[in-house]
Amino acid sequence: MNVRYELHDYIARVTIDRPDVLNAIDASTETRLLEIWSELENEPEARVIVLTGAGEKAFCVGADMKSTEDAATGLEYWAKPRPGGFGGIALRTSLDIPVIARVNGYALGGGFEMVLGCDVVIACDDAKFGFPEPLVGRLALDGGMTLLPRLVPEKWAMGVLLTGRRVSAEEAARVGLVNEVAPRAALDAAVDRWIEQMLSCAPLSLRAIKQSVKQTAALSAGQAQAMRLPAVMKALGSEDAEEGVRAFREKRPPKWSGK
Repeated sequence: MNVRYELHDYIARVTIDRPDVLNAIDASTETRLLEIWSELENEPEARVIVLTGAGEKAFCVGADMKSTEDAATGLEYWAKPRPGGFGGIALRTSLDIPVIARVNGYALGGGFEMVLGCDVVIACDDAKFGFPEPLVGRLALDGGMTLLPRLVPEKWAMGVLLTGRRVSAEEAARVGLVNEVAPRAALDAAVDRWIEQMLSCAPLSLRAIKQSVKQTAALSAGQAQAMRLPAVMKALGSEDAEEGVRAFREKRPPKWSGK
């Protein structure tokens, strides 16, 4: 299996498992990722997703350029439908569950695009980010050119896109692309802390927050506030909405049912 997927105690863990090629993604790996994201969109037990790469060298270095099954010109690659952007996650707006990127090494090309599509990014202190596509005559087509300038100052984004240079985790954190930088030995502890904080929140509230942010990004604040999104309506009318207030009044931790 090129991708490992497990769901336990409300936590879905998705691991790209091709460490011998720095977790580069070929056609079969991307197909499996698309299947997993589609499955998770309809999985009520999943409350947090952690996306990472196997091994200690790379999160993902993008498309597997050495794979013969993926040989295509730039125009041929661009012409293919790619639901959700690179890896099915870079531009995905239909997955309401919070996604944490556990960046354990290189996140380059499509790997960086996948990171940009996640909601929270925890990186080890020696992780590297970048878009090397122009160095080989290609383009960051699956979210890189469109996402990066929307998430950080344009001059910084252009400095990365136009040079192919690699960015440290610390620099990425300074511009807001990384939520926390942790020593490699403490990476999992940092991820677990963020998971714990998310699981302490009502799961329907988290889904509503993410859906609101993703679905209204192109609207003004006033227009976005006026939207009656399904996840928002469901959260406000849920049993958990009553349980949260009741627990607060009774001075006890809430017991979330996800209903």
